[in-house]
Order: sequence, then C-alpha cells, then structure tokens
Amino acid sequence: MIHLAQAPMEDAAERARQAADAARAAADAAQTYADSAAEAAGMIAHGATGGAIDPFVFRFAIFVLAIFVGYYVVWSVTPALHTPLMSVTNAISSVIVVGALLAVGVNLMDGGGWSRLFGFLALVFASVNIFGGFLVTSRMLAMYKKKG
Repeated sequence: MIHLAQAPMEDAAERARQAADAARAAADAAQTYADSAAEAAGMIAHGATGGAIDPFVFRFAIFVLAIFVGYYVVWSVTPALHTPLMSVTNAISSVIVVGALLAVGVNLMDGGGWSRLFGFLALVFASVNIFGGFLVTSRMLAMYKKKG
C-alpha cells in the first residue's frame, strides 16, 4: 500500500527520470550533430587547403571548441538535473577506472611504462571524481531530509 506522502515523491522521481531521459536524448542528438559538423568541417578544410592543415592542429581546434561548448552546457544545467547528471558522471568514471586498471596492468615490454603511468593517473583522477560525485550527491540529498 502506498502512503499519501510517498505519492508526491514518486511523482517527483518520475518527472526527474523523464527530464533525465530528455536530457540524454538531447545530448545524443547534439553528439550526432557535432560529429557530422566535425566531419564536414574536416572535409572543407582539407579541400580548401589541398591537405595542408595538419590533422593534429585540426583535431586540437575541435578539442578547444569542445571545451567551450562543454563549459556552457554544464553551467546551463538546472539544479533539478544535477543529481541524475552526477550519477551518469560516476558511471562514466567507473568505466574509466576499468580501462585505467587494464592500462596499469600492461606488461613493461613494448613501451608499457608510459601506459602504466597514464593508466595510474587516469585511475587516480577517476577515483577522485567518483568519490567527489558521491559526496556532492549525498550532500544534495541531505538537503531534502527533514530535520528533527
């Protein structure tokens, strides 16, 4: 039996899920558009310069633009979507941890020293991100608990 106090909480949870699904769909669509735009820009730059643009410079320019886009996307997120986005970020970081553990376990042959170093750094940063995400999420959820 559902208590009357639980019904508004379940409605709010359902609205949050719907908002998160809508945000995920928008992010997927934006990624598709960004991929298409990057490919088109690459073809245009290659054709206009006869292949004179170094691929590293082109990819670095896209990376810098992605930093600006990411900054504006993150800062325009409403507070209601913060906790679901933190959960997704923690999930992505957990995948990074798995990849970092694989990189740390690389044999030292075939230049594995760099792989191990970068794998260890990725492991440290992803672990800090996961731990911080849980702290922030816990603190946000504590704001909604009744005092008393």
